[in-house]
Amino acid sequence: MSATIEAVTQNKNDIPWNKHVRQKQKPGDWVVSGIINVLLLLTIVAVLYPLWFVVIASFSNPNAVAGGEVLLLPKDVTFAGYAKVFANQRIWQGYLNTIIYSVVGTAVNMAVTIPCAFALSRREFKPRRVIMFLFTVTMFIAGGLIPNYLLYKSLGINNSMWVFILPGAVSVYNVIVARSFFETSIPEELFDAAQIDGLSYFGYFFKIVLPLSSAILAVIGLYYFVGHWNDFMTGLIFITDDTKQPLQVVLQQLLLVAQGTGTNVNAAAQQQAADQIKFGIIIVSTLPLLVLYPFLQKYFNKGVLLGAVKG
Repeated sequence: MSATIEAVTQNKNDIPWNKHVRQKQKPGDWVVSGIINVLLLLTIVAVLYPLWFVVIASFSNPNAVAGGEVLLLPKDVTFAGYAKVFANQRIWQGYLNTIIYSVVGTAVNMAVTIPCAFALSRREFKPRRVIMFLFTVTMFIAGGLIPNYLLYKSLGINNSMWVFILPGAVSVYNVIVARSFFETSIPEELFDAAQIDGLSYFGYFFKIVLPLSSAILAVIGLYYFVGHWNDFMTGLIFITDDTKQPLQVVLQQLLLVAQGTGTNVNAAAQQQAADQIKFGIIIVSTLPLLVLYPFLQKYFNKGVLLGAVKG
C-alpha cells in the first residue's frame, strides 16, 4: 500500500505544472526568464514614465523643466500652473457639464445597449440577423459631418446636452461584445430553469442575466464613460454656448489663450508658463479617470478572461 502511495506521489511530482513542486530551472530557462523580465521592466518604464513626468512637471519650475533639469523628482515646487487653471471660472462649469454629459450619457448608453444585445443574443428572435446586419453597416458607413450637423439641427438638439447623448446612444461594437458574452457565458439551461419557475423574458433578464454580467457591464460602462469624458469634437462643433461647453473644449481654449503670441522679450517666459499650464491641464482632465479605474480593475481582469475557460 505504501509503495503504491509513493509511486502515485512520485508521478504527481513529475508533473511540470504542479504548483506544489518547485521545478529546477536550467541555464536556458534563467536566460529566457531574464529576457522576459527585462522586456516587462522596459515596457512598464515606457508606459509609466511619461505620465510621471507630466505629474512632476506640472508643479515644477518652468525654467527647470525647459532646461531639462526635471527627470525623476520635481524641482522648485510651484503650483502657479494649477492656480491659473482653476482661477478660470469656466473650468468649474466645464467640469460640471462634462460630469453631467458623461453620467447621463453612460446611463442612456447602458439602458439601450444591454437590452439590445440581449435581444440579439436570443436565437428565437427571428429578425436578429437582419438587425445585426443593419447595425454593422452603420458602423462602417456614416453620413459625414455636414449631414450630421443638418440632421441634429432639424432635430433641435444642437447646442444642448442631447447632442452628446442621442447620436451615440448605441455603440455597435459594444452591442457585439455584449451579445457575444450573453451567447457564450450565460448557459441556456438557466433560461429553461427560469421558464419552469414562471419567469418571463424581462424577469429572466433582470433577475438572472444582469447579476451574472457584472464584469461585462463594468467594462462597457467604463468605455462609454471615457468616450463621453474625452469627447472634444462634439462640443467644438455643435455647442456654441460657452456655459454648455464640456471640459475638453474649455481646456483647449484656455491653452490657446496661454500660448498667445507676445513680444520678443517675454515670448520665451510666456511659452514656459504655457507649458506648465499645459501639464496642469493634462492632470486636471485625466485625474477623474485615473481615480475611477482602480475600482473597476478587477472587472477588467475578469472581463479579459470571459469565455477563455469552458466547463
